[in-house]
Amino acid sequence: MACDQASPMESPWRIREEFHINEDVGFALPDPLEELPKKYADWMFIAQNLPDLIKTGKLREEVEKLPELSIDDLEGHKLQRLAHLVLGYITMAYVWDRGDQDVRKVLPRNIAIPYCRISEMLKLPPILSYADCVLANWKKKDPSGPMTYENMEILFSFPGGDCGKGFFLVSLLVEIAAASAIKEIPIVINAIQHQDQATVKTELEKITGCLKEALEVFNQIHKYVDPNDFFNILRIYLSGWKNSSKLPEGLLYEGVWDTPKQFAGGSAGQSSTFQCFDILLGIRQIAGGQEAEFLQEMRTYMPPAHQAFLRSLESAPSVRKFVQSSGDPGLLAAYDECVNAMVSLRDYHLQIVAKYIVIPNKTSEGPSETENKGTGGSANVVHFLKTIRNTTKTFLLKEG
Repeated sequence: MACDQASPMESPWRIREEFHINEDVGFALPDPLEELPKKYADWMFIAQNLPDLIKTGKLREEVEKLPELSIDDLEGHKLQRLAHLVLGYITMAYVWDRGDQDVRKVLPRNIAIPYCRISEMLKLPPILSYADCVLANWKKKDPSGPMTYENMEILFSFPGGDCGKGFFLVSLLVEIAAASAIKEIPIVINAIQHQDQATVKTELEKITGCLKEALEVFNQIHKYVDPNDFFNILRIYLSGWKNSSKLPEGLLYEGVWDTPKQFAGGSAGQSSTFQCFDILLGIRQIAGGQEAEFLQEMRTYMPPAHQAFLRSLESAPSVRKFVQSSGDPGLLAAYDECVNAMVSLRDYHLQIVAKYIVIPNKTSEGPSETENKGTGGSANVVHFLKTIRNTTKTFLLKEG
């Protein structure tokens, strides 16, 4: 039954402060810190000089002679996120080093213990994740300048020249483009509570526009990321130790656990942005399928505040049911345009995977365990992404 206003018992739905979602940068960490306290200067030196240390063969030697430092001086969320990012870079470099067959199966206690402790504080896994290398790994060259690629830089780099900068910053700029759409979510949900079809339609159209803008930003990856550098160099350092033939049991964190642990590498599946729009639109992968299980697992790699936001959104009134029950052709069309925008992003992601993973793998020498495999550990990334894309299409309300 339609009503003009929400029930007195129904409080306005909002993005609460504890969800750590910024109006300008969305799920990204706003204005990340760039320097740890002087006590951690040796960590910073290694993280800031990874390419040179790897090239000269000194990286592992430098890591192994580090003192084991307490993390007690790392107070505040931003400082802890910076420490997690620094230790994540050092860990990936130590494990994979030059990216050949010489893989380390044990992370020394002088890094493992502080890394796992800071991870526990943040409730993040002890591996370099999307929350680290994309969301917390940036700065503006001119602090008063715009949030554009030309005015931005990453804090830390792997070998491969500017490939990492291109990959991480374009991913970040996609997040920022979508941030404008996140701001519309409370308006949509509150409009549903008031049975306000016109506002829901307007807001869905705004969200569609933001998602289309995110797709345009995504296109910059071709300009800034070389496929061969990504596949043959950067991708190695983003690989985790879950479903890995080189680390089949995982990585042993010395002094923390007695047995090796498996963690997935950084993956777009760890982005809260696209999972949140799936939830908003009621798009669900097939229950019990590997896609649904993988995306659910990837949530555990997100900052807890962002996981809490997704759970809150799941308990909000259903946009899809509201649109279906309205029977309004304009509202149905606006909803479908939004779903189609998600389909387009997933189509484009497939094209990127073909260019940056499938084709370079075919031209690489010898058999490769990385064939069609995502950095997050998905066994066949092309099949995986096609299934997600095709399932998304099934949520269109109008056929054809």
